[in-house]
Amino acid sequence: MKFLVTGAAGFIGFYTAQRLCQAGHEVVGLDNLNDYYDINLKHARLNQLQPLQGFRFVELDLADREGMAALFRQEKFDRVIHLAAQAGVRYSLQNPFAYVDSNLVGMMTILEGCRNNEVGHLVYASSSSVYGMNVKMPFSTDDAVDHPVSLYAATKKSNELMAHSYSHLYDIPTTGLRFFTVYGPWGRPDMAPFLFTRAILQGEPIKVFNHGKMRRDFTFVEDIVEGVIRIQDVIPQRDDQQAMNSPAASKAPYRVYNIGNNQPIELMEFIQAIENAAGREAVKEYLPMQPGDVPATYADVSGLEQAVGFKPSTSIQDGMNRFVDWYRGFYPGN
Repeated sequence: MKFLVTGAAGFIGFYTAQRLCQAGHEVVGLDNLNDYYDINLKHARLNQLQPLQGFRFVELDLADREGMAALFRQEKFDRVIHLAAQAGVRYSLQNPFAYVDSNLVGMMTILEGCRNNEVGHLVYASSSSVYGMNVKMPFSTDDAVDHPVSLYAATKKSNELMAHSYSHLYDIPTTGLRFFTVYGPWGRPDMAPFLFTRAILQGEPIKVFNHGKMRRDFTFVEDIVEGVIRIQDVIPQRDDQQAMNSPAASKAPYRVYNIGNNQPIELMEFIQAIENAAGREAVKEYLPMQPGDVPATYADVSGLEQAVGFKPSTSIQDGMNRFVDWYRGFYPGN
């Protein structure tokens, strides 16, 4: 089949495009190559993808309405995996309009492209951040998610609402995936695994927010992508008998799933895993909670397991060993 993978030079998009090409599909990878983080890392990911049979790269901004409409018209995609977004909770406090352009306008151009070109299934990235101030654990897709604590989270919840409206109005099958704290080789430099590893290897202090009293459902990137690849083959169907007792399902061809490791760990245990992998102890600077952060995330993945027979299982120590090995290879001298 022919796939559009947005955010192909990004962390999860890179792995997804790679897996689809290896399975024999044709992949058009789209990215705007913005400078939110080190552009060299994005180019390095693309350099891994360019030689793959069936891969083509298109540099284009999601917010370019005419450009996106033309791309959909020309390519006639069978399926779309929409992973591009302006990411990061803290950055949304400084540059909110970047989230409107990428995450709201960008989702709109994707939905319109799918509507006008008979795309068979749209799979898109949501986020565990939509759970906001929820205190019931684990987070279930049956829970209401009406109290986001960051603009980033609000845009991701908006994406789910936009997808549902298009599924209802135009019978476009859509599946949203709420990712839980993804990490691994080729990861984003603005995230804790990268920041902590770099600081520990360079002997610099790390910032431990909320005095370490945080719990996260850290999920290894290859587990995330396995879920993405499997779920894109599970196409939601319209079902007028569907009970409307969960926000994650609908009479429309619309579904939402969590993808997380289902094993939240304390931040201090996570730091310990990096210390073990690096063979060095961290210098810790304890700080209060950051605005927009939540104290804990924990995924109920029973819906995903029921749909595709898979749930993430990579241990934090195994995952961090692989990340630190990659980091040392990509940044020699550390």
